[in-house]
Amino acid sequence: MPNVEQYLKPEVIQTVARLDLRAKFIVEGFLSGLHASPYHGFSVEFSEHRRYAQGDDPRDIDWQVYAKTDRYYIKKYQAETNLTGYLVLDLSESMAYTHRQQLSKFDYSICLAASLAYMMIHQQDPVGLITFGEQIKNYLPARSKRGQLGNILAMLANSQPTGMTEVSKNIQQIASMVKHRSLFMIFSDLLTDQKQVLDSLQRLRYAGHDVIVFHVLDEAEVYFPFQGMVDLKEPEEGESMIVDAEGMKADYLEALNELRETYTEKLQAMGVDYVRLDTSMPFDKALIEYLSQRKARF
Repeated sequence: MPNVEQYLKPEVIQTVARLDLRAKFIVEGFLSGLHASPYHGFSVEFSEHRRYAQGDDPRDIDWQVYAKTDRYYIKKYQAETNLTGYLVLDLSESMAYTHRQQLSKFDYSICLAASLAYMMIHQQDPVGLITFGEQIKNYLPARSKRGQLGNILAMLANSQPTGMTEVSKNIQQIASMVKHRSLFMIFSDLLTDQKQVLDSLQRLRYAGHDVIVFHVLDEAEVYFPFQGMVDLKEPEEGESMIVDAEGMKADYLEALNELRETYTEKLQAMGVDYVRLDTSMPFDKALIEYLSQRKARF
């Protein structure tokens, strides 16, 4: 069996059938990698303690931890440790696409969402789940109890990508539904009107929420490896077009790069984290973004 760090690779994760084990292996591989990376400092975020600092009350020092580590740590207060998060998953038909990867965009997103849920529950952070297509299909309010992980995994495992999507409309509805300041982690291929998506994300920010957008594309959508005459199909509307792959590759890649650069620029300006992903990438990039956001909150 591969060591735990191997479970950051999609081609290995796809051999694991159960979603709970996929999440566990991804997180354990990720945490193992932290100790040998520039992000080692993030590992302390998985503790209920933090280092004693000037100005802290000495009465809060945990002497049991001191006895084991010879360092001063204090117990974090509940207000310091809790971050409410919502996993928001696009269930559109286009998310089911894959060219040659074992994991579709939808499978890849589910693995990431399950892993983030696993991390948050083990940090006692409340986490919920929202799935949507043309309308919101499932809404699981954020909870931090252990049973919540099972609820999220069951909902993810029973979700299927199908039909059309209304990304902007549903994000606007979510902004109205959730009143408590939260971190929204949105998983979508964003194959829809860009301006409407940006407007809806701006509304989430106006409502006081923090947002990470995980823009998940298939490897083939990013690198366009096709050759010869190719029949390209639009999955949600079923339209088909035969094109000369080599003749359009340069224009396609230029358009994709422009799209992603626009998202990067516009979302950064409104304070939204934008993460470019494709289905060939190890899972640690997305998990680092989550920890960066969590660290920035405290």
